Amino acid sequence: MRKENFPKLRMALAGITCLAGVNFAQAESAHGIAMYGAPALPPDFVSLPYANPDAPKGGKVVFGNTGGFDSLNPFTLKGTVPWQLRFWSYESLMGRSWDEPFSLYGLLAESIEVPEDRSWVEFTLREEARFSDGSPVTIDDVIWSYEVLGTQGHPRYRGFWGKVDRIEQTGPRSLRLTFNTEDRELALIAGLRPILKKAQWEGKEFGSGSISGAPTGTGAYVVTDFEPGRFVSLTRNPDYWGKDLPFRRGTQNFDELRIDFFGDQTVLFEAFKAGELSAVREFNADKWDSTYSFPAVTRGDVVKSEIPHQRPSGMTGLVMNTRRSPLDDWRVREALLLAFNFEYINGTVTGGVQPRITSYFSGSELGLKPGAADGKVLALLAPFHNSLLPGTLEGYTLPKGDGSKRNRGNLRKAMKLLSDAGWTVADGVLRNAEGAPLELRLLIRQGDGEMKTVSEIYARALERLGIVLIPETVDNAQFVERQNAYEFDLTRYRRELSLSPGNEQRYYWGSDGVTQPGSRNLMGMDSPAAEAMIDAMLTAKDPADFTAAVRALDRVLTAGRYVIPFWKFDAGRIAHVKEMRFPDSLPVYGDRTGFMPDVWWYQAD
Repeated sequence: MRKENFPKLRMALAGITCLAGVNFAQAESAHGIAMYGAPALPPDFVSLPYANPDAPKGGKVVFGNTGGFDSLNPFTLKGTVPWQLRFWSYESLMGRSWDEPFSLYGLLAESIEVPEDRSWVEFTLREEARFSDGSPVTIDDVIWSYEVLGTQGHPRYRGFWGKVDRIEQTGPRSLRLTFNTEDRELALIAGLRPILKKAQWEGKEFGSGSISGAPTGTGAYVVTDFEPGRFVSLTRNPDYWGKDLPFRRGTQNFDELRIDFFGDQTVLFEAFKAGELSAVREFNADKWDSTYSFPAVTRGDVVKSEIPHQRPSGMTGLVMNTRRSPLDDWRVREALLLAFNFEYINGTVTGGVQPRITSYFSGSELGLKPGAADGKVLALLAPFHNSLLPGTLEGYTLPKGDGSKRNRGNLRKAMKLLSDAGWTVADGVLRNAEGAPLELRLLIRQGDGEMKTVSEIYARALERLGIVLIPETVDNAQFVERQNAYEFDLTRYRRELSLSPGNEQRYYWGSDGVTQPGSRNLMGMDSPAAEAMIDAMLTAKDPADFTAAVRALDRVLTAGRYVIPFWKFDAGRIAHVKEMRFPDSLPVYGDRTGFMPDVWWYQAD
């Protein structure tokens, strides 16, 4: 097992302290860009700090997914796609270092240029940039990619396109995007749009979600074989154009990446124990300690590695769909929070060793501070005081049970809130003024055994309040389809959050997602206060103002009672075959996108 003691995160937003020393007034070309200050790596950096530039190439690794897939296009809303494809086969103009809060370095682009106010951004393409079929990446491909993703692509790409005033070619290998909105992050977001091949889609519908083939990208891995619902195999392109770039040195080391699909997590784990899979991630600390003692582990053929991190907790739990009555009433949501006996459920599911998430940005300097809002946070929230839910300004903490199985004290509080909201018990059933019973449908992905256990315990607690919880277990395709259409009352929820939150926050919590299918705003929240805090984040030039805006947003989200929080993932836990190795130096984001398999390699003894 490896552990790394990180130095204290550079004041949570490392690099911000350099803000005053950077001057973009002359809009000089640069090798990289940071949200605040200067990027940490110099123009002549050798490799990313968490990559091994001498890592050997070779080997095949097999990962497991639950469910299935019916599309290989990860850029549209239609179909279910192996989530890894978006990260393994495609590239953008800039690439992200996961050892900094938010810094980008040239990938397809050799340089980036922005003015002081970041009202536009200009990129210059590398002359050697190629698609996986060997054809050159052109400015025409880049402009088309922005346009098609912004108009026909997945909703996660469309918000950015609405902030682009114009996009134009400025030279043989350069283009400029001019923005119509004051937003300092837009230049960085522009650098992260995937670039696809225009010619592949002539005469074809981009958003068809076809299983016939994957979009042509520039990444090192190409889909070479697949069987719908069973497996996808990707092979490293020996002619990959970027293999000698410093940004890529020591990364993308495996010859083949394969994803096998299983009906549920139990079957997947048994396949790993039998040697059919190369690695699995474990999110349950109790299972990590109790079920990973099978023969391959005791022989040393399988290694247990823990990967620490310094990112915010994010939010994991049961999200409540406020588009549906009575979940649009905060008193009902608070009652459901009170009825969720976290202490007992956590003890049952994780052995009680994983602490509870207390807010969306908890565990970082960006998280809300206990007690009443003050200073800059109060100043930001004060204009919205009439619309803020109780606890936003005064301070809100999650209900805490007494640890007993029945949780009587919290259930009494829950019943009082339900009564205030107009619900009464008749013949053991909670009913509203019209006599309709309170029934909640919990959407569960097939194979999610942990969620099944949680729902069984929670259903018994809700039954004591006269509420009926109806678990609905569906296959992977139906799960995605129903989430995209918001056809649920409650469902499992996970939002990863970064040390540099930005425009994605509007996609997570913005009012457009209330009615737009497929948004990440699963709770359906419509909060002018939250949107104003996001605006403050995006226009902040001072680190203290940025932090205050995030803390204020954290208050609005937490006191909104949109999610019943579960337990923190305090470290990444990966069990893997001994031949899989990773560097001793770990990124501040830990085991996240860009870590496994990106910087791992295969080394047989």
